Amino acid sequence: MHNAQPWRFRYVRRSRTFEMRADFERAMPRSDPRTRGLHIGCGAALLNLRVAVAHEGWHPETRLLHDPADPALLASLRLTAPGSGDGDLGALYTAIHERHSSRFPFEETEIPDAVRRALAEAASHEGAALTFPASWHLQEVLEAVQEAEARNLTDRGSDQDLADWTRIDAPSVNMADDGVPDYAFGPRKHGGKAPMRDFAGPRQVAGRDAANFERAPQLALVSTIHDRPEDWLRAGQATERVLLLATLEGLSCSFATQPLEWTDLRWPLRDPVTGAGYTQMLLRLGYGPKGPRTPRRPVSEVLDIQP
Repeated sequence: MHNAQPWRFRYVRRSRTFEMRADFERAMPRSDPRTRGLHIGCGAALLNLRVAVAHEGWHPETRLLHDPADPALLASLRLTAPGSGDGDLGALYTAIHERHSSRFPFEETEIPDAVRRALAEAASHEGAALTFPASWHLQEVLEAVQEAEARNLTDRGSDQDLADWTRIDAPSVNMADDGVPDYAFGPRKHGGKAPMRDFAGPRQVAGRDAANFERAPQLALVSTIHDRPEDWLRAGQATERVLLLATLEGLSCSFATQPLEWTDLRWPLRDPVTGAGYTQMLLRLGYGPKGPRTPRRPVSEVLDIQP
């Protein structure tokens, strides 16, 4: 959420093992009180690590950890079997550097069924389901987003999180280490049905334009059977795997997490066919401009290397 980057890694050379820990100081207690979104973000970072390890020819032996006595310890990854890297994972490596959230209008071009199936299969590999709402379900999802946006306008907690994690005075990627800078806000939505969060809130951003967005947005829901911390980590890995593959397929993406931040709005998002599962992420996909690169924390702040 909001490019908070709430993760830390420790690498132990002797055992060739990474540990991933949550950085709860970067949590958002108002918008994400259960730290579900934080876990999803950490899961996405873990998937990127697995992809990088596979790209280098190693097998990433990964374990998701849940210890109530040490809730910050989320996962471990051990490098095993050099020369036997997962080819499907390793092939996603170049997309890590190319994928950026795009908060710009997309074309009305429909995503081919073959690409949709491939994206759903990518999520399935990580123990999650990816579905594309249509017809009345799509309308219901869009209405949930609108309701969440209306609530956020008057909710002090949501407004405070937005103020804490957006930067309206960072003209380039080198001016901050985290958060969403104003050059990545995209234009204000003048028309269209695409679910867009206005990261500027009530603030004015000099030179920012308005634009018409898609009349028929293409949304995808990532869901899991259960709703535990380990499921949130799986959802994060599934989301990132979908996004990396989508990038290689020429798609752009943004997130629409607003209804997921309200308990009563999250439940109706689930797949109406099965009526089961918990929606963990809402994606907007389509063909359009790539988003700009956003800041990243220095490696020294997120990686500790031990003998």
